Amino acid sequence: MRLVSVAAAMAWECDKSSLEAAVSRSRLRRCGRSSVTMEATAQATSKPFILDNLGLFLRGMRTTVSLTVLSFAAALVIGAVVAAFRVSPVPPLRAVGAVYVGTVRNTPLAVLIILFFSGLPDAGIIVHSRFISAIIVLSAYSGAFVAEALRAGVNAVARGQGEAARALGLTFPQVLRIVILPQAVRTVIAPLGSLFIALIKNSALAALISVHELAGNTEELLRTTARPIPVFLGSAVAYLALSLPSGVVVSRLERRLAIKR
Repeated sequence: MRLVSVAAAMAWECDKSSLEAAVSRSRLRRCGRSSVTMEATAQATSKPFILDNLGLFLRGMRTTVSLTVLSFAAALVIGAVVAAFRVSPVPPLRAVGAVYVGTVRNTPLAVLIILFFSGLPDAGIIVHSRFISAIIVLSAYSGAFVAEALRAGVNAVARGQGEAARALGLTFPQVLRIVILPQAVRTVIAPLGSLFIALIKNSALAALISVHELAGNTEELLRTTARPIPVFLGSAVAYLALSLPSGVVVSRLERRLAIKR
């Protein structure tokens, strides 16, 4: 009887070990199939990621272009006025221009955006549009750099031309507008172009006040997908698509409007 019970126990252990081996092999096969399926799914979803979100990137690019063009147009006006102050024969105007340029150029753009958007309501001034708020700050900030570029261009114009215009009876504003500034602008096409390209990238800080430009849409897409590499890769490509053609246009304008000496 003892021999029979021992043989039965050995048979049971053998069947148990073979069953466990079969179960483990089955689990390995299922894990292998699931891992292959997950890899295939990941590859299938990563390939069309940028194309699937192309509309969001394009909307951000459109807002970035509008923000940049409007801000740069206003910055040209601000820069021309401040540059006129900087080269004015009136000392108080020169002091105002110097204080403006020194203050704005040495303050981080992010700080200016936050101060403008959050501080003005405390002073009783409310700008309801975040887009308009971003344009005001970006144009005021870039205007200081435009002013310095134009002042350098004014200093590059021969001094005798201004003196000759004054001798003909032109006032100082007329001398600037008719004689000096047109030549100064042609001299500083390259620096102004660099400022325009820098403004494209600086416009990304408008996302701090929830303007849905390219950087803002990138941040929103990152929150919804949690996939930083394809999100920021698509954003980088979009910024390159805006900056590189701008550089080409600036180079052509520089060659076409260059002053032959």
